[in-house]
Amino acid sequence: MRERLKSSLIDLMMIPGLSGYEGRVRRYLKAGLGEIGLKTRTDRMGNLIATMPGREGGPSVMLFTHMDQLGLVVRKIEKNGLVRVERLGGVPERALAAQAVIFSIGEGRDVPGVIANKSHHATGPDEKYKVLPYQDIYIDGGFASAEAVLEAGIDIGTPVVYRPNVVELANGRIAGTSVDDRAGCAVVLETARQLMDISPRPTVHIVFSTQEEFNLRGAVTAAQVLQPDIAIQIDLILAADTPDMASRGDVVLGGGPGMAMFSFHGRGTLNGTIPHPGLVQLFENAAREAGVRLQKSAHIGCLTDSSYVQLVGQGVASIDMGFPMRYSHSALEVCDLSDLEELTRLLVSAIADVRPSFPFDRDIFEQ
Repeated sequence: MRERLKSSLIDLMMIPGLSGYEGRVRRYLKAGLGEIGLKTRTDRMGNLIATMPGREGGPSVMLFTHMDQLGLVVRKIEKNGLVRVERLGGVPERALAAQAVIFSIGEGRDVPGVIANKSHHATGPDEKYKVLPYQDIYIDGGFASAEAVLEAGIDIGTPVVYRPNVVELANGRIAGTSVDDRAGCAVVLETARQLMDISPRPTVHIVFSTQEEFNLRGAVTAAQVLQPDIAIQIDLILAADTPDMASRGDVVLGGGPGMAMFSFHGRGTLNGTIPHPGLVQLFENAAREAGVRLQKSAHIGCLTDSSYVQLVGQGVASIDMGFPMRYSHSALEVCDLSDLEELTRLLVSAIADVRPSFPFDRDIFEQ
């Protein structure tokens, strides 16, 4: 399982897929689901959906993760061939200078570029510690004119992402682009593989969603159609084991999967998720039975698709599960393969244990 997870993760990290332009990622995942015998469908938002029938009369589960990544879109092409961009998603401006990027045009047609960084020898004292606003940055693709840019296939609206990159670190740790949330994709794909061999099981809807980084747009559409009873969302859990994160919690990289006990965006989008207590109990019990470590997280500043999915229909019992990750939204995020492996084991164990008697009534838990 570990080697399959690693292989899938590396493959997925090397595929560009900005929000709204997830096609190449979707085709990879569709092929992976097909290999394990699952038929898929794609809705108008681009979500990839597969259903694994299970017990009749029992609750259904939507297991989902997003397949898009954050990045930029072209907003203006200068006459001299330099390209101006808009941010799409929470791209940190302080992480942009001198980054390698690609204009994501199509398979075999992507164009490399670099985000400019003013020459050090011409940088004044007042500029040395200043983060340049994204409106002022530009991308240099080596072109000498706007006409040359257009001839290369780059136009207004062309998606731009960090240049795909994978760096294998010590102790089974992987750094690179779009660990958020290609690691989640690898985990959900492997979980689906293992659930195929488990009976009895609940009906499970596997969903790889779109446009999560663009204000959580894809998964809620899938949930409106599927009407699940339970929603389990997979994404990063902020690791707090570096000096700059020490006050944010106790989650450590390599310490096992994480369970979000509270999430709230707190910046513009006033939304978040407090997990259903029945699902907290389910995963705590499953972790003990499977011998899997389980870390807990509570954060302001995080937001996932579950915050909207939970509001569908009469309400969906929801929880955010995930893998510890360092350096979120940068060009080089870091995860640990052991966490992905344990998260997969935990998901299989917990989902297999969803019975018709699942306790949806909150009064059972709230004394």
